[in-house]
Amino acid sequence: MLHAEGPLLTVDVGERTARRTEIDELLADAIGGRAAATALAHERIPFDADPFGPENRVYVSTGPLQQSRMSFTGRMNMTGLSPLTDGLVSANAGGYLSRNFVGTGISAFEIVGESDELLAVHVTDSGVEFEPVPDLEGATVPETSEYMSERHDLGPEHCIAIGPAGENQVRFASAMTFDSRAFGRGGLGAILGAKNVKCVTFEGDAEPPVEIPDPPESEIHREAATADDRMRSQGTAGGTEFINDNFSLPTRYFREYEFEGAADIGGDAVEEKKYKKGACSACAYACKLPTRDEETGLETEGPEFETIYAFGSMQGVDDVVDVMQSNELCDTLGMDTISAGVTVAAYLESEDAFGDADLAHEITEKIAYREGIGDLLAEGVDRAHDELGVENYTVKGMEFAAHDGRVLHGQGLSYAVANRGADHLYASMLALEYSGELDPQGTLGKAERLVEREDLAAFLDTGIVCVFGRDYATPERLETLFDADCETLLEVGARTVELERHFNNRRGFDREDDDLPYEIPDLDEAIGEYYAARGWNDDGTIPTRAIESPPAPSAD
Repeated sequence: MLHAEGPLLTVDVGERTARRTEIDELLADAIGGRAAATALAHERIPFDADPFGPENRVYVSTGPLQQSRMSFTGRMNMTGLSPLTDGLVSANAGGYLSRNFVGTGISAFEIVGESDELLAVHVTDSGVEFEPVPDLEGATVPETSEYMSERHDLGPEHCIAIGPAGENQVRFASAMTFDSRAFGRGGLGAILGAKNVKCVTFEGDAEPPVEIPDPPESEIHREAATADDRMRSQGTAGGTEFINDNFSLPTRYFREYEFEGAADIGGDAVEEKKYKKGACSACAYACKLPTRDEETGLETEGPEFETIYAFGSMQGVDDVVDVMQSNELCDTLGMDTISAGVTVAAYLESEDAFGDADLAHEITEKIAYREGIGDLLAEGVDRAHDELGVENYTVKGMEFAAHDGRVLHGQGLSYAVANRGADHLYASMLALEYSGELDPQGTLGKAERLVEREDLAAFLDTGIVCVFGRDYATPERLETLFDADCETLLEVGARTVELERHFNNRRGFDREDDDLPYEIPDLDEAIGEYYAARGWNDDGTIPTRAIESPPAPSAD
């Protein structure tokens, strides 16, 4: 089976040490990416760890396809113990980092400990350098990239950086690469902030050999280059009006299901501001959205659909430039646009101030710096809702993505049981319900498809293949690329989901945490069907049988 090559590099930022460990046995079973990182985290992060403590660990990992020149492969995985959900979380980001990461000769990178001063960590194919960077205290993400470019000739495509939100341990702070691409959900940037790590850079020429079958490598790349669909011109923003008109676009902190201003912030409005093409490394699909407002001079990348929802309809804001500004604030300060936007919307609800974009921008900045009310909001909706006097629209502490489980009941079931919380990409049941392949109404009988979707998503995060490449990286092509049948590949995904669940179980998560803040039909029975399909206990825990997982080296 095709898998990533290279050792695990462990960096202790407290002790200023670096050590390489061979993990060939793990990679042979886990392939790389999310599966390998989850296996390492499960073995090496103590079950009782404090997310902000030195014992928490952050993993950055790559899959074998990051050594190809195939479209949809310019991505990386990051895994850690989430400050937002208190469970394991993985996120991935695009951009141009993955090829530079592979050039260092490693397959996975681990940070542990806690520095007593603000650090940049430089990883090359010949070693690791620790650089104190006191001048970067409070610096934005672009300012950090500029510093690295000027001092080390390493542009943003070499960097993972945090902004003020990460330094101030905002629970939904992102780790950023290429300035505008986010390891977004779950507060991974806050873990780096707690460790006093401002930036990590990767550079080298020690790329280990991995042979990628061609075809399908060239076929996928050619089809991506010649695809004719709206995603390439409008990104995910292109679905805004369709979803608003036919399903639900949550509006004014979930008060309403439809936003009257959707057309003013949707795909056409975003495309009008797009001024050039944007892509990730080696990808010919080029679905990114570099946008500019000529009147104000504002430039950003996006907004994508989730940001349009979080800073648009959820806040009652119907000006695309206002949403662009919110998007740029989050990228610059280093925050997940979904959690940040929903949290700001909760504040606007408490103040009866929907539609006040200037206030939304002010509060967004206050969150990043934990100033005034921003200190409370930096904790997220789950921890702040009582004081705000609003409903707690979260699952496992994570704020909801746009795709409304009150209308898409299979997606609602997915939110309820997902180890990551209310994140739409954990299984993407929404795709089946938007397309009509599954009836959006009802939860019963959907568990088997949900399990399949979760396992596939976990595998694609392992390979690593962009979610937008699913139509191109077909099951048949995946079998050829990875030299394994689909059942084997899905088993890799299933093991990953089970390891996440077991880790969370050991932290106290059980069936009570698999719930929604609203009612949908037969949810409890459907959750039972899901557990049965997984072979789990009725209380949402993993059976006492030995956890089937790739062998991971234990921490010293």
